[in-house]
Amino acid sequence: MRYYIIIPAHNEAAFIGVTLQSLISQTVLPAKVVVVNDNSTDQTATIVTDFAEKHPWISLVNKNSEAIHLPGSKVIQAFQKGLETIDENYDILVKADADLIFPKNYFETIVKHFKSDERIGMAGGFAYIEKNSEWILENLTDKDHIRGAFKAYRKACFEQIGGLQPAMGWDTVDELLCKFYDWKVVTDAHLQVKHLKPTGANYNKASRYKQGEAFYRLGYGFIITAIASLKLAMRKGKPLLFLDYLKGFWKAKSEHQPLLVTQEQAKFIRNYRWKKMKEKLFK
Repeated sequence: MRYYIIIPAHNEAAFIGVTLQSLISQTVLPAKVVVVNDNSTDQTATIVTDFAEKHPWISLVNKNSEAIHLPGSKVIQAFQKGLETIDENYDILVKADADLIFPKNYFETIVKHFKSDERIGMAGGFAYIEKNSEWILENLTDKDHIRGAFKAYRKACFEQIGGLQPAMGWDTVDELLCKFYDWKVVTDAHLQVKHLKPTGANYNKASRYKQGEAFYRLGYGFIITAIASLKLAMRKGKPLLFLDYLKGFWKAKSEHQPLLVTQEQAKFIRNYRWKKMKEKLFK
């Protein structure tokens, strides 16, 4: 199975080299890697160009956008720019961050998962961050969720869910739509990806309400949003974020922001979320 990787990158000179090195060290190489240089002011483009000269399957695409980091929208707009440059001759499409170190067998294993069951629509490993000289699980999500930093999609699944939404919550809505269309999502705990920057390191103060806005646009409703907000705030070790998330929800609701899903899909998502919560309560 051929896999293509698209990597959005903004000022990633400190990390993009080690990320690309981990890709050229894979036991099963990607057919294409496209790095989208999104208005970088450092040496990101130069580093990628150096790799591309030695490895023809690596290419650089330049994109100009505002320097402000908006969770979700900026990175997916850059991803879409890369998507426009690739052909259709792939079986698996990967969205990856520019600050990762993949284990050498990562994509060999991902391909094996996809080959094992034609209903697997998405697959991925787990993110690990360095703390006190040890690599520990970046425990921000449930074990059945694939982090936005490294998402691998079967082509048919990617097309059926309509690609990726340029908004915060894109890396949740994609999995929920997978479930809606009866695709399987597979996570593999043996695949430990080193995440070199903590999630949200570049988020500015204006972004703190975005998570609650995302919950609204996913069609969660207030009660599910409140539960999800409390859980996420506690996982981040910042309980007061709970209030910011709720403010973001009510702000989006009062502005009648459009949902990222249809009403039918929103109803499915709410039912699915309630089902998962009940399963955890009554284990």
